[in-house]
Amino acid sequence: MAIRKENRPKSAFSKITIGLASPDNILERSYGEILKPETINYRTYKPERDGLFCERIFGPVKDYECACGKYKRIRYKGIVCDRCGVEVTEKKVRRERMGHIKLVVPVVHIWYFKSLPNKIGYLLGTSSKKLESIVYYERFVVIQAGIREEKGQQMGDLLTEEEYLDILETIPKENQYLPDDDPQKFIAKMGAEAVHDLLARIDLDQLSFDLRNAAATETSQQRKADALKRLSVVEAFRDANKRITNRPEWMVMQYIPVIPPELRPLVPLDGGRFASSDLNDLYRRVIIRNNRLKRLLEIKAPEVILRNEKRMLQEAVDSLFDNSRKSNAVKAEGGRALKSLSDVLKGKQGRFRQNLLGKRVDYSGRSVIVVGPELKLHECGLPKDMAAELFKPFIIRKLIERGIVKTVKSARKLVDKKEAVVWDILENILKGHPVMLNRAPTLHRLSIQAFQPKLIEGKAIQLHPLVTTAFNADFDGD
Repeated sequence: MAIRKENRPKSAFSKITIGLASPDNILERSYGEILKPETINYRTYKPERDGLFCERIFGPVKDYECACGKYKRIRYKGIVCDRCGVEVTEKKVRRERMGHIKLVVPVVHIWYFKSLPNKIGYLLGTSSKKLESIVYYERFVVIQAGIREEKGQQMGDLLTEEEYLDILETIPKENQYLPDDDPQKFIAKMGAEAVHDLLARIDLDQLSFDLRNAAATETSQQRKADALKRLSVVEAFRDANKRITNRPEWMVMQYIPVIPPELRPLVPLDGGRFASSDLNDLYRRVIIRNNRLKRLLEIKAPEVILRNEKRMLQEAVDSLFDNSRKSNAVKAEGGRALKSLSDVLKGKQGRFRQNLLGKRVDYSGRSVIVVGPELKLHECGLPKDMAAELFKPFIIRKLIERGIVKTVKSARKLVDKKEAVVWDILENILKGHPVMLNRAPTLHRLSIQAFQPKLIEGKAIQLHPLVTTAFNADFDGD
């Protein structure tokens, strides 16, 4: 039976805060779990069910049409097809709906243990090298010393596999059957699970007090500097917790968010071939390794094989988030490193600088600057044609107010013809409307300054010679 699905209400917001995403938060934003590494069926060219382009999760490929074609047209809007499970809605939802991958074992986010400052390393008081040996399943770490505390064992101590097995032989066998919250139980783990448990046991307030005390009493300058570095990370977490909930253990991920398919497209080429976004390959590697690990756990494979597969899953997720940071980056056929999520965001060609900050703006213009020695310091020479375009809405309003024209359409025609009356109106408008001049790159506040415009002939903007220093401009084609 088909059901009608209500759209999620879009709540109004007054500010945006960036913080760590909790597992619940990732699930809340997701529209479904991706189970298969497939993208599309290469015979029918339709998205595979439960795959990276699944219509049931991300929405229909065609406007108001489900995958099987049972429901078509806008009158079925909001209905979820009982046959294919696809909601009948607009295809543009494929630009905003997210999915998720449920990981068999947790993984550590590469940004927080392979970047400087090393956030997890500072919180745990561990060096980057030691932390990596835990994350990549080379060493065990003591989570709870328990019965071994009297032998000098402490939380955070690193153990080789031989040392760990020796300890298990020396302690009573029933100790390992105690519940995890029993203070007498000895617990040592490796991998992201160990890091998660260590981070979950941190009391930020107590750690802050201890580090402040160490920074005040320590005689060694090196140890004092280390305590202050760790304190800055701890205080950042404590400060964030006043506004939002930000738990340190959320740096270890149990679910991987999958971005909408339209942001990682699969484009058909001539000859039946497809051009795919690098992100699809990176997501596919994660799903393949996750599914393989799931099968190995089900058949109770040996610990050595499981450990190797867990390490490979960690490396696949590392490549997905930041492929350029890895020494052995995942490469395409031509030897080119695949573009990961970090590469899509950062740099001049990234999402922020190119797509969000680099948008074209209405009623703005661009031109070469030339010297205007007769100008006052607060003035700039604005070419007539450019000024007419910049102030077009103001001119149209004045033309209608004065009764020169009756409609916006006829006013726009008058401005385009550059009639004499337009320049008279423009002169009056400019008296109360300064313009802002920006010289790229906008590196400091003086790169954008306001000036009183003066109408000039020609196509170049005139600038007073004394303001060039602030703009770091010269007259060689800027």
